[in-house]
Amino acid sequence: MGIYDYNAIAQDGSEVSLKDYEGKVMLVVNTATGCGFTPQYEDLEGLYSKYHEQGLEILDFPCNQFANQAPESDEEITQFCTVKFGTEFPQFKKGDVNGANANPLFVYLASEKPFEGFGKGVKAIAMNKVAKSVDKEFGDAAYIKWNFTKFLVGRDGKVIARFEPTEKMDRVEAAVAEQL
Repeated sequence: MGIYDYNAIAQDGSEVSLKDYEGKVMLVVNTATGCGFTPQYEDLEGLYSKYHEQGLEILDFPCNQFANQAPESDEEITQFCTVKFGTEFPQFKKGDVNGANANPLFVYLASEKPFEGFGKGVKAIAMNKVAKSVDKEFGDAAYIKWNFTKFLVGRDGKVIARFEPTEKMDRVEAAVAEQL
């Protein structure tokens, strides 16, 4: 299976085939509204507005599995993101990215680009400690380690890179720009 074989549920409840994004560069992200990384919404919207016309799509999948940081309804999450950060990229229904009910798309993405660490520095050390508690909860089904994990998918549908939330957004932007 490839990424275009997956479907996602849009905010309005309709089913969206990822085949609709064929030929585009995609950045698939699991997000949360109450996370220390939530300000990355501003960076993501900046990328979207800068590169959307060149073929970038950002697909936002809210998730409440990490310290209950997205407890709101889908409508409240969308309102928060559009009012606070001006987001215009597609946002999908809130769902799980780990465990027995994990969105199959995230299982696929994580199997293509497994977790390799949070990098170096203070944030990375802190995130390693926090992620270990998540790993214990989900065991072998701990595909995603925290909110704002990003997967870059090329125009050909291949998963190119995985960026943990601790990754600097300028590195994410450079990788996106290279694909466009």
